Amino acid sequence: MPNNLMPYVSQVAVGRLDRLGVYGGDWPTPDGTGVRDYIHVMDLADGHVATLRHLLAAPPQLLTLTLGTRRGTSVLEMIRAFERASGRPVPYDIFDRRAGDIAACWADATRTAQVLGWRTHRGLDDLCDDAWRWQQANPRGYGG
Repeated sequence: MPNNLMPYVSQVAVGRLDRLGVYGGDWPTPDGTGVRDYIHVMDLADGHVATLRHLLAAPPQLLTLTLGTRRGTSVLEMIRAFERASGRPVPYDIFDRRAGDIAACWADATRTAQVLGWRTHRGLDDLCDDAWRWQQANPRGYGG
């Protein structure tokens, strides 16, 4: 089974899972659910390519950078965006918080933008549209 939000949301929308479990509805966030930085896989790949180009063009160096959107999205915002993309409801239940979770966390990619000139180009709707397109074509996942 997956270990992050997007595969679960996708599998609920395609009918492979009945409901999504949301852990924590009482966080100090705008809608009470956890906030995270969700990056489109193509933006992530572009960031890796930009990093490799930089390293190949510069003398050997130690380079520590962060790739991310620089903004947070709540679990409920993600659910609503996926419902728009799929045209299907994503039913969910809110459970108690999990031990070790935090209310909000997102990347500060300011230095990455300065060093590489890199930033994300795809938003939450793009992420959900592409994830839904893949999930429809592969309803049982990889190899299914």
